[in-house]
Amino acid sequence: MIESVLVVCEGNICRSPLACAMLTRSVPGITFSSAGTHALTGEGADPLMIEMARVRGVGLEGHVATPLTDERVRNADLILTMTKLQREHIERAWPFVRGKVYRLIETEGVDIVDPYRRHRATFDLAVAQIEHGVAHWRDVLAGQQVN
Repeated sequence: MIESVLVVCEGNICRSPLACAMLTRSVPGITFSSAGTHALTGEGADPLMIEMARVRGVGLEGHVATPLTDERVRNADLILTMTKLQREHIERAWPFVRGKVYRLIETEGVDIVDPYRRHRATFDLAVAQIEHGVAHWRDVLAGQQVN
């Protein structure tokens, strides 16, 4: 049974905080957290992502970027990444997690674009991809069949 999900991106200020907040709202009874492979530790969420989250009914105002750690990886029943490279990085660093690390849009083989320091259009694309991935994982987690 999946009780704890870790959502991972690069800096932990754009994609993973939004996906984490959306999953938290969509899937009650599971604990969600986020981290970054190269977290901008201590930084808040990107201001544009905060605005885009607010429009979607989730808050990122209190988010603080957190690095990916051994403890976080070990405590997660499922790890969701934004890219194939992030998934591979985690599986290399912590081989025992193979089989419980997936991309947010794994079934379609899609990486979620990194909007950090890019134009609004890139944020729009990233948010649309995250919404798509969250909808998929909401259904998967509701059924508790991860594949």
